[in-house]
Amino acid sequence: MTNWLGRVLEVEVGPVAHGGHCVARAEGRVVFVRHALPGERVRVEVTEDNGGSFCRADAVEVLAASEFRVTPPCPLAVPGGCGGCDWQHAAPAYQRELKAAVVAEQLRRLAGIEREVVVEALDGGPLDWRSRVRLVAGPDGRAGLRAHHSHRVVPLEKCPIAVPGALDDVLARRWRPGSELEVTKDGDGQVHVRELATVRGKVRAKQLSGGVAVQHAAGRDWQLDAHGFWQVHPAAAATFAQVVGEWAEAPAGGSAWDLYAGVGLFASVLAGQVGPAGHVLAVESGRRAVADGERNLADLPQVSWQAGRVEHVLASAAKPVDVVVLDPPRKGAGRAVVESIVAGQPDRIVYVACDPAALARDVAFFAANGYSLTDLRAFDAFPMTHHVECVALLS
Repeated sequence: MTNWLGRVLEVEVGPVAHGGHCVARAEGRVVFVRHALPGERVRVEVTEDNGGSFCRADAVEVLAASEFRVTPPCPLAVPGGCGGCDWQHAAPAYQRELKAAVVAEQLRRLAGIEREVVVEALDGGPLDWRSRVRLVAGPDGRAGLRAHHSHRVVPLEKCPIAVPGALDDVLARRWRPGSELEVTKDGDGQVHVRELATVRGKVRAKQLSGGVAVQHAAGRDWQLDAHGFWQVHPAAAATFAQVVGEWAEAPAGGSAWDLYAGVGLFASVLAGQVGPAGHVLAVESGRRAVADGERNLADLPQVSWQAGRVEHVLASAAKPVDVVVLDPPRKGAGRAVVESIVAGQPDRIVYVACDPAALARDVAFFAANGYSLTDLRAFDAFPMTHHVECVALLS
């Protein structure tokens, strides 16, 4: 088949697809189009073609615009620009509709579940929310973000989705070309910066400011590694902890598992429910996170920590268990972990997911083991991007 790279096509844009693009068709092939919206007629330039039944393209000219199209708030959110955002050209409420359609489609296709989905906005609006950013220094030493599906660095002067004040100092100076910069602005407004530089084949981390972040959620103050896991949106941790608490309903004196526990946000909620006579097992593979969790929850002796892979730890965990909460990485939990969970015979499982496809696959695994999806909430925890966070209840 002829390679279409660089070819310009005129297409009618079809439905949204998972990943920040829409589906179009040309000459019998699927074209995944960025910077377009469903229903539009656009002229696209093919940016990636590995042969086969599909290719990828950017909408370089809009011939008939959607009523939901807006001017992107960032001048770099255009074809050939920064790859950090996917939907700046869509009105915020319509972005949430697109994400809801993606979640519903993944559940339908991968789990066989027909369900209407609503994506809820978090407090704070569509800009100024990103509290953690990973930048890279380009050949000229200026910090920026990579272009979509590229190693090319797009230098930044500012970032409209970043928390105000987070990037000012980092963007004002020059860095060693190729260095990566991890920036976090914590719940107290302190900015933490770590530089990762590759020297003679080894990555060396240098903390330039801060290092221990302070966060506030679930009625507690948290101290943790500034570059370890914590929700990126300032309103996300408290919101998800509230939903997990409402759905978990762990009984007083009962038992619960918090899997992929991070520093124990959900474990703290479960501990309050089971009380001093109950038990919460928190499982986390990152040893720094476990140490932070043990320190932050030292006042809750009903929480015990295990460092390791979830399926390995659960093999020897006490069973049965009343409630399980899990917040796996983007790839999801997978069949082995699902089977380890259902072996504990929990009454309820609360699943926090940052990828709808992974969630849908795991929901199908749970369904094969007798657990059905009984409730679902979705949140726009990453406005302007294609990412969406879901909380699912299985019973």
